[in-house]
Amino acid sequence: MNDTYRFPHLEERQSISRLPTEWEGSLADAIEAAFAKGNWELDDLVAALNRSRIRPKSGGQWTAENFQATMQELGA
Repeated sequence: MNDTYRFPHLEERQSISRLPTEWEGSLADAIEAAFAKGNWELDDLVAALNRSRIRPKSGGQWTAENFQATMQELGA
């Protein structure tokens, strides 16, 4: 019997059905880095992503529109 109680809401990735792809992980890292530098507004976040190495799946530059579409697609 396991005597260690674990809070279910603290389980890492409890609401996902699969592990993130490498691209999704890289995007998450880039977003986290942008937030850490104070890029809280959408336009600032998009500019920070464009300075990073991660690009949209379709290639090209990040825009507010394709960033929001990507977040919608990923369920964020």
